[in-house]
Amino acid sequence: MSGNGAGSPRRRRLSRSGDFKRAYKEGSSKATRYLVLYRFERSADDNSEIRLGVSVSKRLGDAVTRNRVKRVLKEAFWAQVDAEKSDQDFVLVARPGIGEVIEKDGLAGAEECVREVLSREGEGKRST
Repeated sequence: MSGNGAGSPRRRRLSRSGDFKRAYKEGSSKATRYLVLYRFERSADDNSEIRLGVSVSKRLGDAVTRNRVKRVLKEAFWAQVDAEKSDQDFVLVARPGIGEVIEKDGLAGAEECVREVLSREGEGKRST
């Protein structure tokens, strides 16, 4: 597998609650209307690839809707991530409204939202 998009290896995924808590506590965050991006650096001796976690609240809809939002956001993220940031992990938190963007504009809308939050990611240390 190439490691990009759908079907990417599980090791590129944040799944433990401790990883998410660490991102929220120790990471820097950037927010847009539809997404919040947390970025945190791993230890220098950890040579693993970039990992991504996606959090979607029940407020966004039923399980089918939430899973679709997660799947599309993951695909949009991996299509745009900078491979040289291999010492970092990311958590995307979906905000209300992202479901409508994805329903209306599909992957292209999600990619625009991810592109916007990633462009803010380089600004400053921490803001929301």
